[in-house]
Amino acid sequence: MAKRARVRAPELTGKGGWINTGGKELSLGRLRGRIVIVDFWTFCCVNCLHVLDELRELEEKHRDTVVIIGVHSPKFVHEAEHQAVVDAVERYGVEHPVLDDPELATWKQYAVRAWPTLVVIDPEGYVVTQHAGEGHAHAIERLVEELEAEHAAKGTLRRGDGPYVPPEPEPTVLRFPGKALLLPSGNFLVSDTTRHQLVELAEDGESVVRRIGSGARGFADGPAQTATFNEPQGLALLDDGSVVVADTVNHALRRLDLTSGEVTTLAGTGRQWWQGSPTAGPAREVDLSSPWDVAWWNDKVWIAMAGVHQLWAYDPADGTVAVTAGTTNEGLVDGPGPEAWFAQPSGLAATPERLWLADSETSALRWVDLDGVVHTAVGTGLFDFGHRDGAAAQALLQHPLGVTALPDGSVAVSDTYNHALRRYDPATGEVTTLATDLREPSDAVLVGDDIVVVESARHRLTRLRLPEEAVRVESVAHRTQRAATEVAPGKLQLDVIFQAPPGQKLDTLPQALDSARAGGTPIGPSTRLLVSSTPPELLLDGEGAGTDLSRTLELNPAVPEGVLHVSAMAASCDDDPSNEYPACHVHQQDWGVPVRLVEAGTDRLPLVLAGMDV
Repeated sequence: MAKRARVRAPELTGKGGWINTGGKELSLGRLRGRIVIVDFWTFCCVNCLHVLDELRELEEKHRDTVVIIGVHSPKFVHEAEHQAVVDAVERYGVEHPVLDDPELATWKQYAVRAWPTLVVIDPEGYVVTQHAGEGHAHAIERLVEELEAEHAAKGTLRRGDGPYVPPEPEPTVLRFPGKALLLPSGNFLVSDTTRHQLVELAEDGESVVRRIGSGARGFADGPAQTATFNEPQGLALLDDGSVVVADTVNHALRRLDLTSGEVTTLAGTGRQWWQGSPTAGPAREVDLSSPWDVAWWNDKVWIAMAGVHQLWAYDPADGTVAVTAGTTNEGLVDGPGPEAWFAQPSGLAATPERLWLADSETSALRWVDLDGVVHTAVGTGLFDFGHRDGAAAQALLQHPLGVTALPDGSVAVSDTYNHALRRYDPATGEVTTLATDLREPSDAVLVGDDIVVVESARHRLTRLRLPEEAVRVESVAHRTQRAATEVAPGKLQLDVIFQAPPGQKLDTLPQALDSARAGGTPIGPSTRLLVSSTPPELLLDGEGAGTDLSRTLELNPAVPEGVLHVSAMAASCDDDPSNEYPACHVHQQDWGVPVRLVEAGTDRLPLVLAGMDV
C-alpha cells in the first residue's frame, strides 16, 4: 500500500452518550486493533440513510475486523434530543454503536463539513481516509481488505466480536409506522416501516386484521405471508382498487392486491438511481431512489422521490416512469417543473387543481399546478425552521413529512419535528396549529369529521376531532446551528478535493460521469461542480455549473453572512488494464457551508469529496 500521512484520530466525544453498547462507554483506545469506520450522520438526511444501507453488507462481511461507529451530528433542533436519536437508531435498523453528539464536538474535531461523511481509522489509531457523500462503500471495502492484510502481517490486527449490543425488542402492534391509507372498507392500511410490513387495522385503528409481508428485510414478490419489503412508506389507492406502495429502501413501487394479498412490483429494479441513469422508460427497467410517498393525480401515480430531490410519475396505462419536476439539486427554487429544486420531498396529497407536497429538508409546504409549475406556500430554505403561526411568508415548520388535503380547500401538515399538526389556508394565506403534543407525526388521513394521525414515534394511530378554530402557539424560530467559516470578502478559492480510491482512477475521457452505476457505459464529463448561495447577493461571481472542481468565487463585502451551496460529482473507474469494460463509480455530495465575511478570514475553502493520504 502507498505510504499515508500519520494523523492520529481524535477521540470520540459527545454529551448525549452512547447507544447500542449496553450502557458502556467506548473509546478509540478500546478499539485499538480493529479497523474503525466513523459515519457522521443525522437522521433527517436521506443521503445518510443511503449510507447506512450501503454499509450493511460490509458490516456483516467484515464483522470480526471492522467496527462501524455512527456519530450522530444534528441539523434540526429535534435531532439534538437524545430520545429522538435513540428512536432513529431503531427506526432505521442501525446495528452498530452510535455516539450522540448534540453539540457537534466530534464533528468539529474531525473538521467535517457535510452529512454524510465517512472516516476510516486503521488498527493503530490513525486516520486513513475521509469521504463525503454516498456511493463510497465499494472503495472502502477494498481499503478494508488492504488494511486487514497489512495489519495482519504486522501483528496489529485484532479479530473478535464488536461492541454492538442490540436493544430489547418492544411488543407494540406497530413499530415506527410511516404512512396510512383509509381503505374503501373503512379499515386502515399502515406501512409498518421498521418491521418491513404493511398492516391492515380495523376501523378502531388498533385491532390487527392482517399483516402483509414476512417481516424480514427483502425484495420478493408473492403472497402476503412470504412477500418482503424494505422500510415501506407511502400508500395510494389505484382506480382498480389495488394499492401502490412506496417501498423506500428497495427503491421500488410495489402493488398490493387487497383481495388476494398478492404483492407484485410495478416500478424499479431494486438498485438506487445515480446521476446518468435513465430518467424515463419502462418502469421495471428504470432505477428509482428512495421513493417516500405516492399519490394518484391526473391519471398517474406521482412519486415523492426523496433520494434525488425530485418528483416522478408512474403511468399505469403504458407501464412507464419519468421525472416530472426537479433537477436533483437540493434547495428551494420555484418555477417550471424541469427548473425547480426540492429537498427530500416526503409527503404528497392530491386535489383536482393541485398536488401538495411536504418538502422536508427545506421545512416547506409546496404545490404543483396543472401546468406543472412548482410554487411554495410556506418555507424559505434549507437552514431556517421553527414553529411559528401567522402569515405564510413568516410562518415556520420543522421537517414536515406529511400533508393531507382538507374538505374546505386547506391542507393539514404533519409537522414532524415540531410534534404538531398544522393547517395552511390558501384563501387567507394563514398558518395555524391544529394539535400539539404528537410524537413525530408523519402522515394523517381524513375519516369523516376526524383526522387520524400517524404518530410514528408513539407507534400508533391517533384520532383527533378537527377543531373549528386552530390553537395558537408561541412562535419559535431556529437556524441550523453550525459554526460559520470565516472567509475574507472578495476572492475565495473553492477547491473540491477528489482522489480516486485505491484500484480506481479518474476517468479522463470526455465521456465519464454518466456511467452512474457500476458497469455502465461512460458518457459525459468526469467531474461536475455547481455553486450557488443564500442569499443570492452573496456571490458576485462564480455561480453556476462547470466541470472543473476548482473555482474562484467573488464574495460580496456588503453581505455579512450567508450559505454557500456546493454540489460536486466525480467519476472513477476500476484501474485494471486486463478488463476491457471496467466498472465505473460516481461520487457525489452537496454541501451547505455557512460563511461569515471578515477581513481576517481565509481566502481558500477546501471541501473533501474523496481523498486518500488524509
